[in-house]
Amino acid sequence: MPERHQPARELVLATHNPHKVAEFGAIVTATRPDLILVGYDGPEPVEDGVSFVENALIKARAAATHTGRTAFADDSGICVDVLGGSPGIFSAYWAGHAKDPVANLHLLLDQISDIADPHRGAHFVSVIAMVTPGGSEHVVEGVWPGRIAPAARGAGGFGYDPIFIPDGQDPAAERTVGEWTDAEKSVVSHRARAFRELAPLLAGL
Repeated sequence: MPERHQPARELVLATHNPHKVAEFGAIVTATRPDLILVGYDGPEPVEDGVSFVENALIKARAAATHTGRTAFADDSGICVDVLGGSPGIFSAYWAGHAKDPVANLHLLLDQISDIADPHRGAHFVSVIAMVTPGGSEHVVEGVWPGRIAPAARGAGGFGYDPIFIPDGQDPAAERTVGEWTDAEKSVVSHRARAFRELAPLLAGL
């Protein structure tokens, strides 16, 4: 089936998560202000992949098929060293299928409560998949290293942001991502890093 006409510079974001919509809106504005981010109100596919890559592709393929436009999807999570990389792809469901971000955060803190600070290493991962209606697919990844704080701090961001301390800060003034502004996060986050890898592939839009 031939690809339907796609208005110039429009890119569908395959998510119903308002936090991701807001975050990617800031990232796109900072990275590719010539692009127009289009919301997605189609059906949510079952994310039954066993990796970030598989789940990102599932979502992007579904959105591209439903809308007839080029679509991209992010699958992301936090990976904790002493937990063997968990929660990983199960980050949103770590405390159960209710997808309660507060419960997820507190369960993770409890699980590593006896681990000393030097051994609380962790990183955020974002895998972005871009799919065209014609079936072309591209996958990129962004990684944001850091460690888990002993307690939640800050009301900004979402998910595990209040317990994640990114590397590279002044040790005397370290903040969790929950204490960062949205503008700060949009420049260096795992999603920002992944989108910068994707940006050169968008030249044909």
